[in-house]
Amino acid sequence: MDGPVTAFSEGPEDPFAVRRSASAVLDDRGAVVGWSERAEALLGYPAEETLGRHAAGLLVEPRDERVVMEAVAACVRGGGWFGVVPLRHRDGRRVEVGCRVRAIVRDGGHREWFLVGAPADEVIQWETDRSVLDGLFGRSPIGLSVHAPDLTILRVNRAIAKFSGMPVEQHRGLRLSDFLIQRDTDTVEGQLREVLETGRSSVFAEQPCVLRRDPGRELVVSVSAFRMHDPAGRILGVTQTIEDVTDRHRARRRLALLNEASARIGTTLDVTETARELARVAAPDLADRVSVDLLEPVTRGEEPLQDMTGPLRRAAVLTVPPEVADLMHPAGRTMDVPPGTVQARCLAERKPVLDSGPQGPAASLSMEPERTGPAPGPDTHSLLVVPLVARGLVLGLLSLWRSRRLEPFEEDDVTLAEEFASRAAVCIDNARRYTQQHQTALTLQHSLLPHTVPRHPAVEVAHLYLPADAAAGVGGDWFDVIPLSGLRVALVVGDVVGHGIHAAATMGRLRAAVHTLANLDLTPDEVLSHLDDLVDRLAAEQEPTDDLSRQVVGATCLYAVYDPVSQHCALARAGHPPPALVTPDGRARLLDLPAGPPLGLGGLPYESAELSLAEGSLLALYTDGLVQAGDRGTDERDVDERVADLCAALTGPARALEETCGAVRAALLYDHPTDDVALLVARTRVLAEEKVTTWELSAEATAAARARSLAASRLTAWGLDELRFTTELIVSELVTNAFRYGGGPITLRLIRDRHLICEVSDTSSTSPHLRRARSTDEGGRGLFLVAQLTERWGTRYTREGKTIWTEQALPAVRQERSPRL
Repeated sequence: MDGPVTAFSEGPEDPFAVRRSASAVLDDRGAVVGWSERAEALLGYPAEETLGRHAAGLLVEPRDERVVMEAVAACVRGGGWFGVVPLRHRDGRRVEVGCRVRAIVRDGGHREWFLVGAPADEVIQWETDRSVLDGLFGRSPIGLSVHAPDLTILRVNRAIAKFSGMPVEQHRGLRLSDFLIQRDTDTVEGQLREVLETGRSSVFAEQPCVLRRDPGRELVVSVSAFRMHDPAGRILGVTQTIEDVTDRHRARRRLALLNEASARIGTTLDVTETARELARVAAPDLADRVSVDLLEPVTRGEEPLQDMTGPLRRAAVLTVPPEVADLMHPAGRTMDVPPGTVQARCLAERKPVLDSGPQGPAASLSMEPERTGPAPGPDTHSLLVVPLVARGLVLGLLSLWRSRRLEPFEEDDVTLAEEFASRAAVCIDNARRYTQQHQTALTLQHSLLPHTVPRHPAVEVAHLYLPADAAAGVGGDWFDVIPLSGLRVALVVGDVVGHGIHAAATMGRLRAAVHTLANLDLTPDEVLSHLDDLVDRLAAEQEPTDDLSRQVVGATCLYAVYDPVSQHCALARAGHPPPALVTPDGRARLLDLPAGPPLGLGGLPYESAELSLAEGSLLALYTDGLVQAGDRGTDERDVDERVADLCAALTGPARALEETCGAVRAALLYDHPTDDVALLVARTRVLAEEKVTTWELSAEATAAARARSLAASRLTAWGLDELRFTTELIVSELVTNAFRYGGGPITLRLIRDRHLICEVSDTSSTSPHLRRARSTDEGGRGLFLVAQLTERWGTRYTREGKTIWTEQALPAVRQERSPRL
């Protein structure tokens, strides 16, 4: 409260003061023998109308005679009286008057009565103020101290005397420094001086303090202070009220710590980080030093055994001040738990152990035998060890020490620490179980992804694969480089919807299906159509996740086939981001491909796009995690910006493909991705003309003989006479079949690389059939002989017909092969 304050009371002056009160004198018979001017002002009777008259008949209404007679009787019995009586005003109205009566003995022994009166409301107010003031100093549970301008104590109440342990009367003339330690004295006196100087009252300022008579206990008090003035405005000093709010403050602090623990513990699914969060919540508000020790299986994501008691790995340690941490085991160290220690008791009993006896926690650091002292710090006086228990399993220990704080741990602190430990244990167990599942999913994912990308004469490739962060879970992104017949190569990038083991397993099934379809030499749009059917069947096989819905199964995919002989590239995509093309001059752009629906929608068509690629062109295939990574959002504008960043990273002179992947990573993956990221870059090559020979043959009976002659001459030119016999036989059989069962012109093509590839094409779509001929059959052995003479053979279909191809190892790279039956 601002402004002048009178000493001890803000109420009116004493209404019975001589200068303010009405007075009268009655003789022993009740007649008025004295009447003051203020009595006339109060009741309206002038002195000449009252003197000599009987007071009761003049001033009392008949209805009030009983009340007045009772007051007179009490006055006679006690020699005086104080109370309120109803009197009659001269104008006839009834006036309540506070009256004080005292007997006066005159000379001669006769007695008179001296009456002092004032309006009853003033008297009642004054008496109330006096009662309040007496209560503040005599019965109030809130401390009250009155200080002179020099801050010496003028008066204190009984509550202050309980604080100080001294009688009330002995406080006068003392100072706060006689009761408080110097640090707290400076703080409180500074507040009082500010109130004296400014006149602004302080209200409910909480202040920790330590009494000199009890230095081992810290109190928290709520202090209010106001400046005092006399009626003339002269400063008399300052009064402060002091309330012990230690219990309330600690309860409020514990509640705040619980709320803080709810918000700060368990923000990640990382065991070690959760342990650090627990330590940061507990120190310094609950303890000066905190350590979190976990059983070793927990740190590995494994489930501990029911009766496991060690060893422990320190997951987190936090001390105040930080340099004291040098006296404790560092995080990451593994420690045994010797029998008989506080920690061993806690693990065995599975309940908190409080060690704060008169000798201090002597056994608290027996887990650290190489330490020179018995405790982590010279003044440690209290240790509390709480087990971390979740689902009935002990996961580790929370150890709390106090040294800088004066008071030892109390039962309320134990309850609070148990709550911390309970919350943290659940979060640690969740993190442990997630880590276990995440590691399982990562292992599955890594086993399903290609470990190395095969070298291929058609393209030079490099890749980048980054799994999502632990919070998002393992994804279902994949990539592949699949060799095809005729030195062609398939480039594949896909992304399964969702995360976790289910997504990784689905990815593995789709990847295997893509390899199977690729070996059938299907076109990209046909591959995607078959994958769409497969995903649709996988979705139908899933068990419902609840009573109404099934697990979502879906995927996107980009499939491209490149032919280094024709430089032809065919691409199709199923809801997947389009690839980027970098031309040999270093300019990058996205290819405009038909989008196609994601896999799993069922029945919707896919369309291939075809283009010719110059030698040295760069194709960049990627999953959407690359352009939607980080925390910048995934709206269309942000995706467009990141696609532009991708093209900018790809633009420029030709460089090593690993450098290209690094440039893309630096430009787009500045944050850890929240989704898996797969990037596959391929630089095209062109097969030299001297390694490829193609002939058009007429569909006539002499076609086989001509084919043998042409093939023999080309093998001689290539220096492969060793392969002439088998090649002539292969060519003869394939061309003969094309003549017999096909139609139109026949194309023969020989390709020389690490293998000798022979291709025979015709306009028929009839599928060749390999069978075992009977001994009496005149034919039917051609393809069987071809299969025995080659490493691989197969058929691929085009819009114009089909091609049967074979591969033979060149003499320099031919492998030892077991004979075929």
